[in-house]
Amino acid sequence: MRISTGQMFNQNINSILKQQSGSAKVMEQLSSGKKVNTSADDPVAANGIDNLNQQNALLEQYLRNIDYANHRLALAETKLGAAEEMAMSLRDQILSGVNGSLSDLARQIIADEMRGTLEELLNIANSRDEAGNYLFAGFKIDTQPFEIDASGNYVYRGDQGVRDTAVANGVVVATNFPGDKAFIFSNPTGDYSASYLAGQTGEFKVESAKITHSASHIEQDYRFNFIDNGAGGVNLEVRDASNALVTTVNNFDAANPVSFNGLEVNLSGTPKAGDSVTLTPQAEVSLLDNFRDAIALLESEEINTPAGKSKLAQLLNNSNSGLNQISIVRGEAGNSLKSFDSYGARHEEEKLANASALSLLEDLDYASAVTEFEKQQLALNAVSSVFGKVSSLSLFDYL
Repeated sequence: MRISTGQMFNQNINSILKQQSGSAKVMEQLSSGKKVNTSADDPVAANGIDNLNQQNALLEQYLRNIDYANHRLALAETKLGAAEEMAMSLRDQILSGVNGSLSDLARQIIADEMRGTLEELLNIANSRDEAGNYLFAGFKIDTQPFEIDASGNYVYRGDQGVRDTAVANGVVVATNFPGDKAFIFSNPTGDYSASYLAGQTGEFKVESAKITHSASHIEQDYRFNFIDNGAGGVNLEVRDASNALVTTVNNFDAANPVSFNGLEVNLSGTPKAGDSVTLTPQAEVSLLDNFRDAIALLESEEINTPAGKSKLAQLLNNSNSGLNQISIVRGEAGNSLKSFDSYGARHEEEKLANASALSLLEDLDYASAVTEFEKQQLALNAVSSVFGKVSSLSLFDYL
């Protein structure tokens, strides 16, 4: 077989280029410390590496979300803890002021102290984070959540928005608590609140007033008038907002509930003729308003009257419910913080597992790579030497 000079040159050049390419590839691996730098190096391994890198990027995002949410919730939980302590203090101060042996001055001192504590509680409800955003305003982070209106009522200006943060695949956790969830609670009496007549002589109170049949219920104010029945007891007249008679209960017995217009009312104690109580629709109670009313009661002469005692019982019941509501929300914050720790630890473990898998797929064995590089260099030198000698051969050297 005849071999042309051009063919010989091409074969030798291709051999040199092949050895140079192999050496360059090994040199790149040594430089990067990775045995897979492009998908052409190992398509299967490259695909696995890409998947693991995507998983790690997602885990990093989850961990950043957890850090942010953890900080925000920890701040909210701390504020709720302080609010819980102040609510307990205010409730205890109410109980202290009930003592009938206290002078008006002593009760006024307690009321003044309560007013200062209530101001602190309001400041907590209007807390901000380090960025100046209100913690308990829902989505309205630029709006002060609680304000006092012209009537002296504490009004919630925020909304019910809850910001959710993704902390794992398919898992989101709330990172804030709207103020109406933390400081406003369901009326423990039911769906109506009671207002007692200042001149009340009997000792009784409304235990509950709940809607039992919403279809037949007519929401409005109702007034209970107790009238002498001529036999040592009382009859009950229930009148609506227009003073129209709704129902009459002869020989009223507090052991039996009063039902009308889809509403069921339970009373306790012994009302007397001439007593009256008004029921007003109120499904929710503001803890701030409740303590404001308690302060006003302590500062009034009504505190030691039957009406004052009935009102006080309602205020204490509200205080306990409000305190319980703050505890529930604080507990939710604590549970979320605990779950953050759990998910964070789990993500860190998964990152370690992914790092181990990545190491197996892409980390270079330097000893093997150096040996391969030496082999490539030796082969390249041999090919280059042979090509140099062959290319210099001439028939005239042998004539």
